[in-house]
Amino acid sequence: MTKADLVERVTEQIARTAGPMISKKDCSRVVDAFLDAIKEALHQQKNIEVRGFGTFKIRQRKTRMARNPRTGAPVEVSARPVPVFKPSKELRALVADIPIEELEDEAEDA
Repeated sequence: MTKADLVERVTEQIARTAGPMISKKDCSRVVDAFLDAIKEALHQQKNIEVRGFGTFKIRQRKTRMARNPRTGAPVEVSARPVPVFKPSKELRALVADIPIEELEDEAEDA
């Protein structure tokens, strides 16, 4: 799904529930504003939690040794922050097409 597809789906959903009050252009601005807010928060090293969807976090990656694929020479890759996404239990259950209770049972067993 592309951003254009996402804008289309959101526009259709709003039109279904509230009538044709918002144009595709306005909906595109809303989607862009949402994505920009997430990017800005991550840039400021803040976590974003969207209940029922998941959490966007910044994780610090450690310094490590890697190899230059062309020469095979070892290269040190410096430590740096990387964005990560942790899906919620609801989203994991939806993707796995299982009841959420099964995920909760697995968590209790672990």
